[in-house]
Amino acid sequence: MINITQNQLQQLYEIDDYLWLEETIKLLKAKNLENLDLENLIEELESLGRNDLNKVRSLLRQIIIHLLLLQYWHQEYERNYRHWEGEIIAFRDDLNNSLTTTLKNKLSEDLEHIYNVAVKFVGKKTELSSNLFPDNCPYSLEQVLDDNWYPEKHL
Repeated sequence: MINITQNQLQQLYEIDDYLWLEETIKLLKAKNLENLDLENLIEELESLGRNDLNKVRSLLRQIIIHLLLLQYWHQEYERNYRHWEGEIIAFRDDLNNSLTTTLKNKLSEDLEHIYNVAVKFVGKKTELSSNLFPDNCPYSLEQVLDDNWYPEKHL
């Protein structure tokens, strides 16, 4: 579309959001700011930020889940520890490649909540008593992100 108006762009958003995105990018590159659909552009940027935060929170939760399995699920340890360590390596790589300073700060703020969700998941999966796990996250964010760090097996 050439010389698309703001109203046309707003209508396009409702019927084909991918084409809306392409046209918005063209407008931005051409510095044609007056025809931008700012309302939907702001909504999309906010959604992008939420998606990025949700992605890193999910990756952190997966790492913590596997650290807990590695540390506490003795019954399955011998059969699964290599798999759990492999998952930790992959999730750490994905997380470290996705982190920005701001997202890392948000994860620090959310660490306890993410840990609590991980504990609930592991408790449900393993049927281990919730009393077995510490009330507060025993891992620092730096440890969780460190490729060479693993917790000691709980006795």
